[in-house]
Amino acid sequence: MLVDTAEITIRGGHGGAGMPKKFKGPDGGNGGRGGDVYVKTSSNINLLNQFSEKDVFVAENGGMGGRNNKTGKQGKDIEILLPAGTGIIDKKTGEVLIELTKPSERILICKGGRGGWGNSQDNQGGRGEEKKVILSLRLIADLGIIGLPNAGKSSLLNELTNAKAETANYPFTTLEPNLGVFEGKCLADIPGLIEGASTGKGLGIGFLKHIEKVSVLLHCISSESQDALKDYKTIRQELSSFNKELTEKPEIVILTKTDLIGPDMVQKQIKRLRMEKVISISIHNVKSLEELKKVLRSV
Repeated sequence: MLVDTAEITIRGGHGGAGMPKKFKGPDGGNGGRGGDVYVKTSSNINLLNQFSEKDVFVAENGGMGGRNNKTGKQGKDIEILLPAGTGIIDKKTGEVLIELTKPSERILICKGGRGGWGNSQDNQGGRGEEKKVILSLRLIADLGIIGLPNAGKSSLLNELTNAKAETANYPFTTLEPNLGVFEGKCLADIPGLIEGASTGKGLGIGFLKHIEKVSVLLHCISSESQDALKDYKTIRQELSSFNKELTEKPEIVILTKTDLIGPDMVQKQIKRLRMEKVISISIHNVKSLEELKKVLRSV
């Protein structure tokens, strides 16, 4: 199961204490600096699952200063792997601290404390930075496949890519986003939305956020629909209610499952949608899929 939200506590290591003066002349070393905490991004979208078992991450403390002016050992840094597309939010203020947008980014998030001074009464090391944060993943994909439940989204993803998303002839087969790659472009199959999704109904707003970063929307409408235009408007309304900018993204409207109705009915459904361009497909019709692929190559 995809985990797309988690809460964790992170802290840099405390600085080690400095060595007090023991003999004539300064001979006490400074304490070692505490380790830092870094976050590093990966293309693995399942990395937030790790926080169900551990939610506190602390870098190593610095070592105490030694005699003969020997500086204490510096604490080891730690690195937390997160999926690209993760926002790091301050739990207390709600401020977005970092947006991780691409794989292999490495960013300092909590500094370790300074080492304490040797030969000083004030020889205590500084405390490491501590933050309580919310991790929120929004998938980064080129194309987002959207539509009502059972509109053929997962089947389309499977045909266009090497994904193996579960499919069945009933709503909500897809319970989490699925990803696939078509000729270098990442596609995300977003679980079926329903009227009221933007207020938490059905699978709710948990998946609407995954559409925010996609470049182009592939809006699937089943050819078996009793009211294709209403189905289209339902999804558009939920997008607008959640984030109006979603309705401004480029959109390709796809009439799916055309093998289940006759050619005349396909044309009637297209006319009912009242749009300049609708692509009609069946996953069992190679020609129709090739026509769609041509369009996708151009976006």
